[in-house]
Amino acid sequence: MQQVAISWLVYRITGSSLMLGVVGFASQIPTFLLAPFAGVLIDRWNKHRILIFTQICSMLQAFILVFLIANQSINIYHIVILNTILGIVNGFDAPTRQSFVVEMVVNKEDLGNAIALNSMMFNSARLIGPSVAGLIIAASGEVACFLLNGISYIAVIIALLAMKINYKKRVVKKQNIFRGLKEGWNYTFNFKPIRYILFLIALVSLMGTPYVVLMPVFAKEILKGGAHTLGFLVGAIGVGALFGAIILASRKSVVGLLKVIVRASILFGITLIVFSFSRNFFLSIILLFIAGFAMMTHMASSNTIIQTLVDDDKRGRVMSFYTMAFMGTMPIGSLYSGFMASEIGAPNTIIVGGIFCIAGALFILSKLPHLREIIRPIYKKMGIIPEVASGIETSSNLRVPPEG
Repeated sequence: MQQVAISWLVYRITGSSLMLGVVGFASQIPTFLLAPFAGVLIDRWNKHRILIFTQICSMLQAFILVFLIANQSINIYHIVILNTILGIVNGFDAPTRQSFVVEMVVNKEDLGNAIALNSMMFNSARLIGPSVAGLIIAASGEVACFLLNGISYIAVIIALLAMKINYKKRVVKKQNIFRGLKEGWNYTFNFKPIRYILFLIALVSLMGTPYVVLMPVFAKEILKGGAHTLGFLVGAIGVGALFGAIILASRKSVVGLLKVIVRASILFGITLIVFSFSRNFFLSIILLFIAGFAMMTHMASSNTIIQTLVDDDKRGRVMSFYTMAFMGTMPIGSLYSGFMASEIGAPNTIIVGGIFCIAGALFILSKLPHLREIIRPIYKKMGIIPEVASGIETSSNLRVPPEG
């Protein structure tokens, strides 16, 4: 909700596509810079306590926005500073949330479904929330979004405090933070399936996902609407994402998800290109529904595969690289898309992003046979009966070492 409300507020104050990109950059670049170091600390610290702290900080940031707007003292500099603070908080919060889900699961046979459900909730919230924001902005203005966002953290904090987690004590090596970072880097990027998945996530997040930042431009300038138009546009994205999430959560296995990732990325790129040519409101709604479905399918499937493969003692570091790829590249994409939209227009900017998404997916598609060759010997070495599939072979509680 806050993301869309911020975008609408910035565009209303400045009328600048470039400033939309600058504000998006300010909120996300700290995540990109901090996530790797945060991952090392997350593997050492109590994830439960980290989450409580980050949620309190996020709540305070939201209430400060409410105070500034209510007193009519808000300006673009306040927004940039507060977004930067939120980005710092998210640098710790996002990878912690992603890795914490495993500690919540008692029965490891439920891990696959738990990861899929976590991906569904995480990505759906990021896509459905903006649709609610658009409607609230039209009815009550931006301040109502920030107020509801701040209040919502109270429920989250209460839920976290109510949790009783059975921690497994493990010996944590006392090593320099840079050495721990190097160990996590080698683990993540020496295992090619995870490396290629992260590459595609980063490319889609960099070139494709920033289309959401440009939605105010499409709503106001291209479709000649207002805040309610923005609400319907991002609402269509959210409904499509929810539809994709439900389908993924109903899967009983991660078998075949690697091909799903590739197909979803191609569909996402094609949909962005077609959407850029649309000047009809109802056609745009349909296309954004498909885009939301494809983006959710790609991101949640990628998250599920990575979480299934990673070792527990390196989960925080691996998920920090996932956060860099998913959320950390968005600030660069936001800055790029804002600049490009001011130079060549929002539709042409989205066309370029769609082309890159398709190209990246086709590259990964060419690597699928090689990835199967790497994975199959690992299963045999671990004594696991492989389940032959066209995408990826695994079981819900598999841990694959970074070999190959």
